[in-house]
Amino acid sequence: MTKKKQIVAIGRAAVDLNANEINRPMEETSTFTKYVGGSPANIMIGTAKLGLDVGMIANVSDDQHGKFITNYFKKIGVDTSQIHVDENGHKSGLTFTEIKSPKESSILMYREEVADLYLAPEHVDELYIKNSEYLLISGTALAKSPSREAVIKALLLAKKHDVKVIFELDYRPYSWVSEEETSIYYELVADQADVVIGTRDEFDMVERYKPLTDKEISELLFKSTPHLVVIKHGVQGSNAFDKEGNVFEGKAFKANVVKTFGAGDSYAAAFIYALVKGKSVEEALKYGAASAAIVVSSHSSSEAMPTVDKIENLIKEQS
Repeated sequence: MTKKKQIVAIGRAAVDLNANEINRPMEETSTFTKYVGGSPANIMIGTAKLGLDVGMIANVSDDQHGKFITNYFKKIGVDTSQIHVDENGHKSGLTFTEIKSPKESSILMYREEVADLYLAPEHVDELYIKNSEYLLISGTALAKSPSREAVIKALLLAKKHDVKVIFELDYRPYSWVSEEETSIYYELVADQADVVIGTRDEFDMVERYKPLTDKEISELLFKSTPHLVVIKHGVQGSNAFDKEGNVFEGKAFKANVVKTFGAGDSYAAAFIYALVKGKSVEEALKYGAASAAIVVSSHSSSEAMPTVDKIENLIKEQS
């Protein structure tokens, strides 16, 4: 019998071009360093570096950028057997990052007709989903068809085979037609997931969550499938709620901040690692916060994903 993957993700795999010239606007930046990017891709890279057996379901361009993404996955240990190479000329998305200061960073994304949103239902293999313990769904993959239908197929297959579903909201406004459309699909998937993770701003993209407190949002979700809800508040830390009524407060770790982006993906990777390894929610919150602190202190996102030792050392240092 095939050994089960501990977690597989579906969604965006792209290229990040991070500014080498720090503390200046992008229009004055001359050189960039290339990394693999995209929230689910970063999370799988992070979990692979932490030692989990992981895989990626994605569509990449049939060019040098697509090869760069796939080759990096192979190098890090992310299974690429379910990465489809686009046959219709769609290009992998590009993200240019600007690092003006530790508090002022921005991203400029090229996402017109991108390959990742052309992942199709026929690219999702039932056996691959069945042979996984967790499926990670990234919100951006719901923004357009056929990627939207591919994600819904993966979700239905996960439910069919009792695979736990983690929904990482990953809201990118430029991928969506309207906030109303976002709200519909986010609510649809959140209600079917076992674990829902996102920033407070991302949860607010669902219309019925907007006027509610974090706890009220969790209670609303607990009427459906979810049993764990994690709502992040940046430097203010994070709140986690479980279906049994427990409330957990996660503190942010001190960091020598280089940039503000990448924190969410590194947080999710380490939080998920801790959950998969059977650690408590309190421990998972610490792992997530420590991992985020390490990545915002680095130039890259994917390349900077830490090892377990680095995370645990930082937790000890700041406990």
